[in-house]
Amino acid sequence: MGNKKIKNLLGLVVVVCLLMGIILIRTFSGLNADGVKPKTNSNRTRTSQLKYSKKSSAKKLTTSKSHKKAKPSVMRTPISWRASSETVPYPNVNKYPNLWIHVSIEKQRMYLMNNNQALYTMYASTGVQTPDRATPTGTYYVQAERGYSFYNSRVGEGAYYWVSWLNHGEYLFHSTPTDAQGNYIQSDANDLGKKPSSHGCVHLSVSDSKWVYENIKYGTKVVID
Repeated sequence: MGNKKIKNLLGLVVVVCLLMGIILIRTFSGLNADGVKPKTNSNRTRTSQLKYSKKSSAKKLTTSKSHKKAKPSVMRTPISWRASSETVPYPNVNKYPNLWIHVSIEKQRMYLMNNNQALYTMYASTGVQTPDRATPTGTYYVQAERGYSFYNSRVGEGAYYWVSWLNHGEYLFHSTPTDAQGNYIQSDANDLGKKPSSHGCVHLSVSDSKWVYENIKYGTKVVID
């Protein structure tokens, strides 16, 4: 009888050890009591990673957009009728043999163009939109006539740094208008880049008109629309 009890006790110990071994194996392998690996934690992990990935992408996109918007403008603000329109140097016309000029009546801007690229933008004021003062639209070419200053007694205005682009001295690029004494007319100066105010010519700032007078070559194409 003693030997039988010992054998039964040893058998019970073996069974208990086997059960504990199975439990430990399932615990470390991530299996539940039914021998199946739970999905809850894995799904949560993948969902969390997906959300983080989307947030990271959105953050990168937002950063990229904000970086593009942060590019500073080189246009001088507020507008100065005396200074250059941009805060960067004027282009070297000798580097751009195909340079041409585009005047936008709608935007009140004059663009120095190289093919389809705007090299420089100038504030401008074109002609008042009446039959006798409107700036002609079309394609023209810079003419030979240019000068330091002029005065037109018929309209009671003059200007500095003028360059003809139509009718040999009738339609010009020039500075803010002046009175008979050569003083700049403040009311016209205040309109520069904001609204039409001329008798058909294209008003520019003093600095811009001086640069045009000294640099824009005879025969340069001028497109006005």
